[in-house]
Amino acid sequence: MKPLNKKIKFSKNKFSEVPFRKLVPNIVTMLALCSGITSIRYSVQEDWSKAVLFIFLAALFDGLDGRLARMLKASSKFGAELDSLCDFVSFGVAPAILMFQWCLFDLPKIGWFFCLLFAMGMAMRLARFNTMLEDKTIPPYWSHYFTGVPAPAAAAMVMMPILISFDFVEAESVLRTHLFCGLWMCFVSYLETSRIPTISLKKSKIKASMVIPLLIIVALLANFLFTQTWLTLGVLTALYTLSIPVGIIKFLRDKKAYLASQPEIIKNAE
Repeated sequence: MKPLNKKIKFSKNKFSEVPFRKLVPNIVTMLALCSGITSIRYSVQEDWSKAVLFIFLAALFDGLDGRLARMLKASSKFGAELDSLCDFVSFGVAPAILMFQWCLFDLPKIGWFFCLLFAMGMAMRLARFNTMLEDKTIPPYWSHYFTGVPAPAAAAMVMMPILISFDFVEAESVLRTHLFCGLWMCFVSYLETSRIPTISLKKSKIKASMVIPLLIIVALLANFLFTQTWLTLGVLTALYTLSIPVGIIKFLRDKKAYLASQPEIIKNAE
């Protein structure tokens, strides 16, 4: 065999300079990761309020990085992979450790199993999400829905017993039991790995007549977040949980309408 003497040429400009706008989404993603890791620190120190707060802060950064990437036209494969890894730490590992430290620590074997179940479910949920991004066969009506509960929402749901206990101390004796927390983590783990359609607002459009009322609602929500932080976050998480059946009903209607508009699909199925 003849040795391969052909030299590989690299473009100097491709690796020597990167526009700063392409780094902005990745910087925000790293802030989300730092928030998730900081939550783990406060969980170990048993500072529950700060541990919960930093997970919600990670969710805020997670909601910004993708939108910034699209707005700045800085989307990349590297950014998508980095986002998934950071999501696993912030919304899979950090809430699991928080729940273990808050309630399940004195059941080291069985309690740790529930935490592992939630973290593994988050890993599978994120892996499935990444593979679905490259699937071109997904029907168009799926564009308004997530498959299963998204990562930040699952993290908020699994922390809901802690959120409620902040404002309703008398309920802590029930919420902080091994049985309740274990079953609740199993339930959320199922939701995040299931194929249940949940509502996505990424491609939703608002009527012009609803802009001002929506801004007023956002202003009121911001006021409640500053004055009644834990109660507001708990109510929002509970409302999201209650919206899951509504999303399923709406999905079935959209699917039925799509199939009715595509008679050839029904014929092929028959």
